[in-house]
Amino acid sequence: MNANKLLALYSGVVTAALAFGLATNAGADTAPVKAAFDEIDVKRINVREDDGTIRMIVSNTSRSPGIIMHGKERPHPGGNRGAGIIFYNDEGSENGGLTFSGRKGPDGKISSGGHLSFDQYEQDQVIQLTQNEQGGRRWAAMVVNDRPDNALDFGLAERISKMPEGPERTAALQKVQADGTFGRQRLYVGKTRDRESAVMLSDAMGRPRIMMKVTPDGKASIDFLDEKGAVLRSVSPDTK
Repeated sequence: MNANKLLALYSGVVTAALAFGLATNAGADTAPVKAAFDEIDVKRINVREDDGTIRMIVSNTSRSPGIIMHGKERPHPGGNRGAGIIFYNDEGSENGGLTFSGRKGPDGKISSGGHLSFDQYEQDQVIQLTQNEQGGRRWAAMVVNDRPDNALDFGLAERISKMPEGPERTAALQKVQADGTFGRQRLYVGKTRDRESAVMLSDAMGRPRIMMKVTPDGKASIDFLDEKGAVLRSVSPDTK
């Protein structure tokens, strides 16, 4: 076989192989591809819709996302939120998540927490299942919050989070709390840092109006409060 015929044969084989590869790839675009693993190590998984919209992110601490709204990411106001799972709505905006942490520091003190929450549209958490331990004190609760009708002001939250500890930061926090800028707590059901079992019901201004509690030694009471927090009436098992 001379060189020209060899070249022509080689060219035909390459063309046929290329055509087969293109046909195979075209079929792969329309058929789902499944992979099976016995074990996998990964730092982050992004779950997306067919059009690329983000719906869930599973990540370790170093790869945790910032705040994503309508598919655009900005730094988290509190810095790195840690390892967990973040949920996103149909528009690619954050609407809840599951985060968790826990460690013993060099001083032997434990810092630990777990948090599952769901957000109002373009706002913050409206329902939380959460627990925390700091400095030997622990609390755990289900919390329900009211949030404003307008979208969350991420710029303001970021500015306050970056303020150093001091009078200016305290004043800023007191102002947004009084204004209800970031919402108000309406219901708390859980265990307090003082080891009391408690149910607290608050009005639309976030003011506690009914407090039900059982102390660690078993004393039970129901307090009815005015708008300034003063007890209007207290009911206990020995109330006559």
